[in-house]
Amino acid sequence: MPFNPFSEKPVCIENTFMDWNKLYPRPYQKECTDPYTKCRIVLMNGTEFEAQWFSRNFSRHCTDNDLRRELALVRRVEQQQQKRISCLKPKDETILEHTITYEQVAVDLTSALAKMENDCNVLNALNAALLEDFDHLYRYANLLHMEYGIYPEKLVGGYTEMTPGRPTISEHRHPYDSILKYTNNSSTSLQTKLNINIITAAEQQTMNYYMNVAPFYNVSDLGRRLYQEIGMIEEQHVSQYESLKDTRTTLLEDLLMHEYTECYLYYSCMQTEVDPYIRCIWEECLTQEIAHLHKAAALLAKYEKKDYQQVLGCDGTFPSILKFGENIEYVRKVLQTTVGNTHELECIVPLHTLPDNDRFFRYQMTVNTPVDSVASHCVIDKHIQCFGTDYRYEVAPNPVCKLQNRKCDNTTLGRVIHETPEKYSVCGTTADNCRCDLTKHCSC
Repeated sequence: MPFNPFSEKPVCIENTFMDWNKLYPRPYQKECTDPYTKCRIVLMNGTEFEAQWFSRNFSRHCTDNDLRRELALVRRVEQQQQKRISCLKPKDETILEHTITYEQVAVDLTSALAKMENDCNVLNALNAALLEDFDHLYRYANLLHMEYGIYPEKLVGGYTEMTPGRPTISEHRHPYDSILKYTNNSSTSLQTKLNINIITAAEQQTMNYYMNVAPFYNVSDLGRRLYQEIGMIEEQHVSQYESLKDTRTTLLEDLLMHEYTECYLYYSCMQTEVDPYIRCIWEECLTQEIAHLHKAAALLAKYEKKDYQQVLGCDGTFPSILKFGENIEYVRKVLQTTVGNTHELECIVPLHTLPDNDRFFRYQMTVNTPVDSVASHCVIDKHIQCFGTDYRYEVAPNPVCKLQNRKCDNTTLGRVIHETPEKYSVCGTTADNCRCDLTKHCSC
């Protein structure tokens, strides 16, 4: 049945404060918990972090102390939600094991959002970053197998392949090329608004995670360097995704959209969760977020004389819920058709369309010279030296022939023009309204 959080009666926010026992939940069991349950936990932890980040920045730019108190009230509950969710992670799960879940979230969440997306600008952004997070999963999987002797396919439940995507070494781009065209809320669908909010929060959480855990990885310097390198790509992804947001929205409009997004995600988690204990947590969080949403709507009406429907563009009924699921064929299709793409200002373009002196190549020469100092390459190279081949979990050979060699890591695809066939640089979107011609600069 369709669900509209504005039709629900909100509880009193102050009645939702939790005591210490409730705030410290029973952790999941890493060996037997469904991988997508772990993905939902990572996603919602990141969503609550985004809520904190936004609320604090709002408060720092607000001169009305009464409004700042209302923000503080909601923020306190969301802090408790974040603490509760983050402690679902068990103590015996290593940083690297947890990282595999982070990257599985990135792959399968991005795929799920892309399959619901009809805005070609947003869809192309999702597909571009998808291949990069997919490659990150492969790099971390090799590190986990090499340094812990663990077979990572057990951690992802066989739902997600671990094979090369766009090589991480090829993902490093000049900062100018991380900013995309922003959307227009007046003509953007509710699903697109949700998708942008969700993926921005998720990628920001990953970026922050790597910023913090890199120095705590104590198995090897190579592992620390891998976190450092991939963390720089996550910075690009956050810049890319946050640039899609409509920059003309007010802080109160954005507050409403943040709370609506949280309600949508908790409802989606509640509807799809297979663990009864954790499902109850999602249900309780949804009740809390509905109260926060009604508070945001009231503040919008009080301070800006606007109705929430003006922001959402509808009555607030949720679109199709978000579901984590297997996306192997979707990822393979995007990989096969767009692995040779890169960014040029607001456009996603084939590598071969760039001039020889483009800033992409200059930036590559700066950060990736010499190649044998690049951690993402060194991890695979070392695994090959130790075991004879890289580590992969595939349902079939990699769909890109240049990525099928398991005894040599490819460091040229997507960064060296003559090593990047044009057939790997076509528009991978299936959106009906896509006007992309990726033999030229995208004009979407």
